Amino acid sequence: MYSQKISTLIIFFAILSCVDVKQSEEKKPSKFQEKYRPQYHFTPPSGWMNDPNGMVYYEGEYHLFYQHNPDSTVWGPMHWGHAVSSDLVHWEHLPIALKPDSLGTIFSGSAVLDQKNTSGLGSEKNPPLVAIYTYHNAKMEKTGSNKFQTQGIAFSTDKGRNWQKYKGNPVLENPGIKDFRDPKVSWHEPSKKWIMALAVKDKISFYSSPNLLDWTFESDFGKNKGAHGGVWECPDLFPLKINGQEMWVLLVSINPGGPNGGSATQYFIGDFDGKTFTTQQEETLWLDYGTDNYAGVTWSNVEDNRVFMGWMSNWDYANIVPTENWRSAMTIARKLSLGEIDGKKRLISKPLQNYQNQLAAKTLNWEIEGQNAFLIRQVNEWTEIDFKKDIDENQSIEIELFNENEESLKLELDLAKEEIVLDRSLIENHSFSEKFKSVQSAPANFKKQNLKIVIYKDASSIEIFINDGEWVMTALYFTEKDLNKMKITSNKSFTAEIKNSNFKSIW
Repeated sequence: MYSQKISTLIIFFAILSCVDVKQSEEKKPSKFQEKYRPQYHFTPPSGWMNDPNGMVYYEGEYHLFYQHNPDSTVWGPMHWGHAVSSDLVHWEHLPIALKPDSLGTIFSGSAVLDQKNTSGLGSEKNPPLVAIYTYHNAKMEKTGSNKFQTQGIAFSTDKGRNWQKYKGNPVLENPGIKDFRDPKVSWHEPSKKWIMALAVKDKISFYSSPNLLDWTFESDFGKNKGAHGGVWECPDLFPLKINGQEMWVLLVSINPGGPNGGSATQYFIGDFDGKTFTTQQEETLWLDYGTDNYAGVTWSNVEDNRVFMGWMSNWDYANIVPTENWRSAMTIARKLSLGEIDGKKRLISKPLQNYQNQLAAKTLNWEIEGQNAFLIRQVNEWTEIDFKKDIDENQSIEIELFNENEESLKLELDLAKEEIVLDRSLIENHSFSEKFKSVQSAPANFKKQNLKIVIYKDASSIEIFINDGEWVMTALYFTEKDLNKMKITSNKSFTAEIKNSNFKSIW
């Protein structure tokens, strides 16, 4: 019986080796052709990039600012790089928006539309865009002072093309705390005030202001809540509804202290009354269990949607990944919502539908029934695997992406262990960091339900969305050749529909 099953499997793979899913239409040449350069993720033209900043929507444009060192591919004096998009897929690079000055370099922050001109920096007819950011004064830091991070603002009255720094900067002085940064500001309608969530050591401090210029401390959050293995950074606070009830979500990035090492983003679900954030949540929840989604926040001034984008790297190795001319990419844009898993409220993260418009005209489909294995000889960037029958509670499924050099990424879903595992240890190019050679895992309970897996693969990254974003894993990889083959195996038979297509380059 055993040898018969193996023989059948070998014959099955031999037959399926003929399956080739290359698209008939040719890809247009990209102006960004360097090795490892993503083709549908945002990257800087050159230089270093980390945290997404100042994300605001205004008059048909999504603004993306980002931490940027234009003079090197490693972290250095921070500027705000700038790009705009009409669809969050295609991007137009713009000149650097904010540069260092006598108060310091320009660390992370946010941007808002001051619709009512509360700041007085625009007018009723032409309300300003206002950026709120952290000044980092390296000279002051070297003297031993803890007051080297303060909050400043800049404003624009021409759709974000030109920015003027406020003459009264800083608008929020440092009370003497070493880590005092990354302001995320939003309008709180019930209290008619601006609210700032600020990362302070390993907690979040909330401030309020009537005008974006004068700030009052309100409360702290974080004691005995969440993960505290490192510094808290890049918070975001926003409301979402579930079953008609409004809840508040607080995103907090942490480095180190992630569930799989290094950087990661945790979240809290609770209530906010304009002064204090509270939660009954006891366990630590993570937005993404992969190692390479950090410092992400959401766009402001977007009606009916909460759209997220993160920095696709990890501080364990971000400065030394093997790219040239540029370093780092952003995740694809994701829509956040609240849902329930096993009766518990959870944050759901799904790719924006806009990316479907970037797929090739032809999508290939397979209907698989009662099989233990399936091989695709030539796989493209987007794959959807929809298991059409309830999977067995003792079933394990492995999806392997590999190439002719025997490099591979393996995704395993083990229902008995209630675990997802992403293994990139078989990627040859990890000599730049032993920490990159990692096996990443996430707790998950898929019992008694269908299973759907969507994979977004680019030149050096993979984003995996399971059951419409209930579980998400994002990871970098650097292979000599494309991971252009896929094998799906299971310890029990499965029935599934598989779709595969390629992305047209956004460049």
